Amino acid sequence: MFWTADLAYAVGLITTDGCLYNDGRHINLTSKDLEQIENFAKILQLKNKISVKSGAFTNQKKYFYIQFGNVKLYKFLLSIGLLPNKTKVLNKIDVPDSFFADFLRGHLDGDGFTNSYWDKRWKSSFMLYTGFVSASRKHLVWIKCKIQQLYMQVGRIKYTGKSTYHLVYAKKSSIFLLRKLYYKEKIPYLSRKKFKIDRALSIITGSL
Repeated sequence: MFWTADLAYAVGLITTDGCLYNDGRHINLTSKDLEQIENFAKILQLKNKISVKSGAFTNQKKYFYIQFGNVKLYKFLLSIGLLPNKTKVLNKIDVPDSFFADFLRGHLDGDGFTNSYWDKRWKSSFMLYTGFVSASRKHLVWIKCKIQQLYMQVGRIKYTGKSTYHLVYAKKSSIFLLRKLYYKEKIPYLSRKKFKIDRALSIITGSL
């Protein structure tokens, strides 16, 4: 398979919210956001049905998912570092540097977050944090090193106490990274997260 910006974004989604089954062909992507699944299906030109399932601790059906078989894609994903039962053993993903921003945007849309607020301790101080989440510390160490290598931005890895780690970037680095990730308008992204990011950046630049 040949790398493209859209494929790198889809790989970011699979890395966070995807699952490779042990049969060597089937792949699943699950999300609370229907838009996420639709974007994924469009990129990979999937015609498979998008279904709904309940969460692990509730019978309420609130998760969308798509499951499909593709041996070629499955083998490609294995070759770049993904694997079945990846949650706690995931390490680096062999993504070309030229498409790393797209991969990272998919990662952010999958399990990442931004947090912005006015800090009451200081007048006119608006805070912004960007975080990437994984149950594998090794995976976040790789992302941290890659971001430092490519963008010269330094983050901090924190253990949340809930079997997950957060790689977090403060305000200045967040601004730099988010502008790198959303480098143009016509790229795949999750609208609700992009809206939140745009609003935070507009407050910081004084346009609101």
